[in-house]
Amino acid sequence: MNVSRPVVHPVEAPPMTEAAVHGPRVRMKDIQGMPGTKGGLFFRLSQFISSIISVSVMATTNDFRSATAFCYLVLAVGLQSLWSLSLAFVDMYALLVKRSLRNYLAIRLFTIGDGITSTLTFAAAAASAGITVLIDNDLDKCSVNHCTKFETATAMAFISWFAMSPSFLLNLWSLASH
Repeated sequence: MNVSRPVVHPVEAPPMTEAAVHGPRVRMKDIQGMPGTKGGLFFRLSQFISSIISVSVMATTNDFRSATAFCYLVLAVGLQSLWSLSLAFVDMYALLVKRSLRNYLAIRLFTIGDGITSTLTFAAAAASAGITVLIDNDLDKCSVNHCTKFETATAMAFISWFAMSPSFLLNLWSLASH
């Protein structure tokens, strides 16, 4: 039986590349504030708490339905509270199992969701602030309305939006760097 035998030929070593000299390229570490980090969990919880306070304060008034902007604020901030709470649970899970949330589809979903909810929250807070200024300064009807509660709910909505902005920007940056 004629079986071929492998022949070993001497091979030159390949030239040193950039990766061999400086080491292999590694991915960027998770920056605090990105999904799956303690900073990200802090942002999500602060968004949730401030949005829940805003909804609660606005819901305790009996005449918030008198202005469409206040109804819009309750709707937008309620949506943000649900979004922030669900992502806070995702962040808690990622921290407990020590997993990174650097998946492209997950980051894309977080970025789109953060962009939509932050836009809705900012628009609702700005509209509510305009109506509050109208009632307080222009019409001088604070004695018959709940101006302090309206102002508190609007301020908490803005705080919720301020807490949402870093999350959105970090997610967008992470999405762009993929």
